[in-house]
Amino acid sequence: MKLLSDYTNDLLELQNVDLTTYTENKLIRRTVERTLDLAVEACLDIGQHIIVREGFRTPGDNKDVFLVLSEEGIIPSEFLPNLVSMARFRNLIVHDYAHIDNSVVFSILKRRLGDFDACAQAVTGYLEAEH
Repeated sequence: MKLLSDYTNDLLELQNVDLTTYTENKLIRRTVERTLDLAVEACLDIGQHIIVREGFRTPGDNKDVFLVLSEEGIIPSEFLPNLVSMARFRNLIVHDYAHIDNSVVFSILKRRLGDFDACAQAVTGYLEAEH
């Protein structure tokens, strides 16, 4: 959870960048893209760890990690579409990086960082209820 929090904080520091600066500055773009990738990976890794530890069904892919967590009541079903979008975005960043739409990434930076907090809160709530 500490790494996820660190990644989110790093992204929050870049939220004040305007679209023109974001588009024109490749170092900022690369930093945001990579940090978003790392944050999504952290959510997936945490989810995979819980799935294995609890003996839940094996997910078929990254999107399915979040579906399993939702099926098991760890992640609220109403939040599932946001997490599935997160997994799809991660796949785009990693596998189709030549076709990244700067305006989409910029929009995620400006409007969707709370998704990481919501994921962390859901998992933390589950882990705390267990103990």
